[in-house]
Amino acid sequence: MEDRWYKNAIVYAIDVGVFQDSDGDGWGDFQGVIDRLDYLRELGVTCLWLLPFYDSPERDNGYDVRDYYRIGARYGGLSDFERLLHEAGERGLRVMMDLVVNHTSDEHPWFEASRRSDSSHFRDYYVWADQPPPVGPDGGTIFPGEEKTVWTYDDVARAYYYHRFYHFEPELRIANPEVRREIHRVMEFWLSFPIAGFRVDAVSHMVEEKGLPSTLPSDGHAILRELRDHVESRRPGGALLGEADVWPEQLAGYFGDGDELNMLFNFLLDNYLFLALARRDAEPILQVLKQLPALPQEGQWANFLRNLDEADLERLSDEEREDVYRAFAPEEEMRIYGRGIRRRLAPMLGGDRRRIELAFSLLFSMPGSPVLVYGDEIGMGEDLSLPGRNAVRTPMQWSAERNAGFSAADPDRLRRPVVAGGEFGYERVNVEAQRGDPESMLSWMKRLIRVRRQCPEVGWGHRFPLETEAHSIFAHVLDWKGQVVAMAHNLSDQPCDFQLDLSGYAAGELDRVFGARTECVPEGGGRYRVRMGPFAYQWFRFGRREGAL
Repeated sequence: MEDRWYKNAIVYAIDVGVFQDSDGDGWGDFQGVIDRLDYLRELGVTCLWLLPFYDSPERDNGYDVRDYYRIGARYGGLSDFERLLHEAGERGLRVMMDLVVNHTSDEHPWFEASRRSDSSHFRDYYVWADQPPPVGPDGGTIFPGEEKTVWTYDDVARAYYYHRFYHFEPELRIANPEVRREIHRVMEFWLSFPIAGFRVDAVSHMVEEKGLPSTLPSDGHAILRELRDHVESRRPGGALLGEADVWPEQLAGYFGDGDELNMLFNFLLDNYLFLALARRDAEPILQVLKQLPALPQEGQWANFLRNLDEADLERLSDEEREDVYRAFAPEEEMRIYGRGIRRRLAPMLGGDRRRIELAFSLLFSMPGSPVLVYGDEIGMGEDLSLPGRNAVRTPMQWSAERNAGFSAADPDRLRRPVVAGGEFGYERVNVEAQRGDPESMLSWMKRLIRVRRQCPEVGWGHRFPLETEAHSIFAHVLDWKGQVVAMAHNLSDQPCDFQLDLSGYAAGELDRVFGARTECVPEGGGRYRVRMGPFAYQWFRFGRREGAL
């Protein structure tokens, strides 16, 4: 079990540059994260995921890497990073970092050398064409409205280079064995520090042809097996968490036979969770859980409601997406790329604590490991005046003091402005105000995390859906080594009365583990009459499943 710690992890995503500024320059840094480690331990999360902190021009929040072996100067140095890992380890916190190797910055030395000569050793590190071919319907830019093409002409090279993302992020030619050796060297460097593994960026684009034939090995997924081998040989117990927003029939391939990714972000589930919340109907959740493939024993889902990109609804039909838009992004400025929502969860749900709690209880009950984004635990909002995805990447709100306690710098020197004024401004929504309030969002989230950590059935067990006569109720049990938890969630704004049939399990009084606004009356034979209030949720624990060993 220790080698698969990620099966029962609570992951907390940190954008270091907006988390805590320790030196007053307006940017968050490693020392700032160190200063807040006791808070994170108190919160109860078990693994920190640090977004990119490589040396970068910062045109894409650090995903445009200029040097894989250097840290951006404002974040600190290698000694600061090493101290962060040590201090986190002392508090029982693991740390994962981003591995961004699908593309580099156009300021990376490899690209600079590649563009200067077509006979350069580095020319074949990237994908070049004298005349780019037509782009197929599934091969367009990731950022429609911001980028017009995936091929950009370079005046120095006098040729076009390929990029699915921004034009300043040329894609590496993964088919080149030397490129893969470079990636392995990067991994080896960072694995010399006691990290717990990597969140691998843009995995699905790493294993696709890059605009031209022969830009991948014959077996594209061999790349992922190589990455896994490198982690396991140098960090036993290390994990790879991949980003692959693909169709259901493709998902299993990213786990391979248990020899590729350890974890995969569950974009498909996220799409349908939002649809269920928008329609206040459990059916989308039941349907998507049927579509998810069975995982190898080593595999795990990383479940989330929001990340630090848009809430991507690409797997929904046009009609389904419109339903989610109407509920959570009714104004055009709240939407992005024709597929997503650039809002934080709390304002999407109207600041309604009942709905916010329901959404997070639902997330934490899903088979897999939950992922939180910094500020989720206090109900932070967004700043729609900021461009693109930056709307949800504002500084952490620590207090009602100047700059939300994030930085002592002048406000115009902050990496991004804090959310000020209104329902979600730092004056009202901050850690200091909530920390001592037992009824606050922060206190509630701590309880949820504590309960989730006490329920390994969710991370390790098998899921069994429970049918009810109420369309708004999602109910299921999770069974691991004869230990069973049952959960029920009412997605409606109306109270609901239904039968919970647990007849396949040992009879007896249910132990309420977590929840509110619920009555549960035994009807005999392992059946219960349950009455749930609007947006109510309840976790139960009970005896061993009949016939379990």
